[in-house]
Amino acid sequence: MCRDRRIGILLALLASLALPGAGSAQARFGGPNAVENQLEEDRQEKDPFFALDFLQPYRDWKERVREKTGISFGGDYSAQGFWASESLGDRGAASGILRFFGSWDLVDRDGDHPGALVWKVEHRHAYNANVPPSGFGFEVGYVGLMGPPFSNQRWRTTNLFWRQRFAKGRFAVLAGFLDTTDFVDAYALASPWLHFTNLVFSTGSASIALPNDAMLGVAAGGMLTQNLYAIASFGDANGDPKDPFEGFETFFEDNEYFTSVEIGWTRSHERLVLDNVHVTFWHVDAREAAATPSGWGVNVSASTYLQERWMPFLRAGWAHEGGSLLDRSVSAGLGYQVVRGRGLLGAAVNWGRPNKDTFGPGLGSQWTFEAFYRWQVLRELAITPDVQVLIDPAQNPDESVIWVLGLRLRYAL
Repeated sequence: MCRDRRIGILLALLASLALPGAGSAQARFGGPNAVENQLEEDRQEKDPFFALDFLQPYRDWKERVREKTGISFGGDYSAQGFWASESLGDRGAASGILRFFGSWDLVDRDGDHPGALVWKVEHRHAYNANVPPSGFGFEVGYVGLMGPPFSNQRWRTTNLFWRQRFAKGRFAVLAGFLDTTDFVDAYALASPWLHFTNLVFSTGSASIALPNDAMLGVAAGGMLTQNLYAIASFGDANGDPKDPFEGFETFFEDNEYFTSVEIGWTRSHERLVLDNVHVTFWHVDAREAAATPSGWGVNVSASTYLQERWMPFLRAGWAHEGGSLLDRSVSAGLGYQVVRGRGLLGAAVNWGRPNKDTFGPGLGSQWTFEAFYRWQVLRELAITPDVQVLIDPAQNPDESVIWVLGLRLRYAL
């Protein structure tokens, strides 16, 4: 499909999303990674193992600031470490991330059409000199990313955009520097900060050629009916979070774009992420600097939240070229709230086939199993032990099974 025709179809879809739908709640389209969703998650009451309230005055102050000025902000420090039973190189990796994020409602704060400036700034740093967790999968001979955010990129801007809602929140538009994992193929257990660490259980199931964070572009989502919704995006495929404003040059001069369209069903507007079935179509142009061909693919996802405790899910992806890690990916798993607000257990299995256009022919398929338990020690502190079993890792044919033990910590403020 030619680029001009694809852009025309996308613009037509974005316009169609403005049609009124049912329901009146303000929409929070996107997954748990999105800034406003993360802020809401951190504001919710927890049932921690140790109920210490010494930071309650600080939380009350933040709430007063939000009510008075429309500024909601938060921050966290996260650390991730891995150790592998076998490896082609290093057998361990660890890094940390400091984040500051928030939103500022500047237009129609308490009305039906609020607009806000949204931001997220990070410092990502490896503790060891050789390989950070984001590259540890390839270090052990596995085609995939474990702990993808945990790199050594130092200062970066992940989000800086304007969010505008319309029609009492049934329609939302984002424009600026975007993180596609906030809204592409999202579901409730997609966050590497809170849930599974392996990319095959997160956005795109490792089969979407996602652009880097700080993609200069536009995204829109809307409820078409009481149960049907659509989300679409269009942006620069060459975003660079370490130098986001270079995106203006690459967007208008390189003309290499990422496009996505998602159609989904949800039980109700308020349970958009919890009870969700969707199909995501994506396309990426050939990128000269990255030496990757154009490509496209389809991802499907189904998840539901049962008895306010259980979340089974089934997800799959198919890709044709584009530079994705996998061209076939199928995942099934389950999340379980052991104690609401205190413990979350997750377990999942994936079958994946490396993309031969990315890695060349001859690599076999591989299996991945992951289980984690997120323990809410304090209201602000969660500790997550994690185990992964890599079966027949595609780039390490001498090993049939590699065990990877992980530990993640998140302290939210």
